[in-house]
Amino acid sequence: MLTSLVANFSELKANNNSEVMTLHEAIEKLLRQFGRPMTTTEIAKELNKNKWYQKKDGTQIAPFQIHGRTKNYPALFNRNGSTVSLIGQSNEIKIVPKVINEKDKPKEVTRDSSSTEKVLMNSINFKPAGTIDDSVPNEPGLYCIRITDIEKLPKPFNVHLKKRGHNIIYIGIASKNLQARFLNQELRAIGHGTFFRSIGAVLGFRPEKGSLKAKSNKNNYTFKPADEKRIINWINSNLIVNWVVFKEDFNNIETSIIQRNLPLINIAKNPLALSDLKALRAECVRIANS
Repeated sequence: MLTSLVANFSELKANNNSEVMTLHEAIEKLLRQFGRPMTTTEIAKELNKNKWYQKKDGTQIAPFQIHGRTKNYPALFNRNGSTVSLIGQSNEIKIVPKVINEKDKPKEVTRDSSSTEKVLMNSINFKPAGTIDDSVPNEPGLYCIRITDIEKLPKPFNVHLKKRGHNIIYIGIASKNLQARFLNQELRAIGHGTFFRSIGAVLGFRPEKGSLKAKSNKNNYTFKPADEKRIINWINSNLIVNWVVFKEDFNNIETSIIQRNLPLINIAKNPLALSDLKALRAECVRIANS
């Protein structure tokens, strides 16, 4: 009852105030208007159109900002992965099946491991990390992450990467879902992403002391919400990414691609796994469990 009264008051205030709404007020109003859960991408797109909330620097609202803001207001919002709903509202998105004619069905693309690697690693296919939220499919696959300017990495990691003669920093697999694993976990800190934890440590961020002390998993450390936002901003500004849908033998192809390309931040299966990175991750685990 109290949450409902607070929510109704904030919406009434937003509708009658000539000033621009706060971001969480705009999200709340939008969810009430649509009357259903929405993804962070949908919310960002609608708010960029209706201008209920505008950033001071004039740039577009990004889905990861919606994720961060709703995470800070648990009394107002439910979150289920990238889906947001109001408290008391079902957080399941109902999908109406679309009837597709046989002739309109996409043809399954069959690739061998060699051609899959060529498509994945071809630099022409890479896109800025901040532009892909609507593009990553709900399918299994492989992904690769590159950095546009090696000097944006702190020492000694920029030195290590220069010695390798490329700009590849991570290669991974999503055995079930590229959107959940690659986009949400690795790039948007929604869940526990190996790459996100590693790049955060490389950039100098550390988890909160004792944050894993009461948790059963003693390794999956996370960063403060404000630090997560800074890491995501860095990812969006400096990284380019590519992925391919793949449904075959993941372990063999991942091993072979990592061993041939020697990405900077991969540890498992990597002949040139960095001791500097292992030490940073161990430090983060120690801090989170102390």
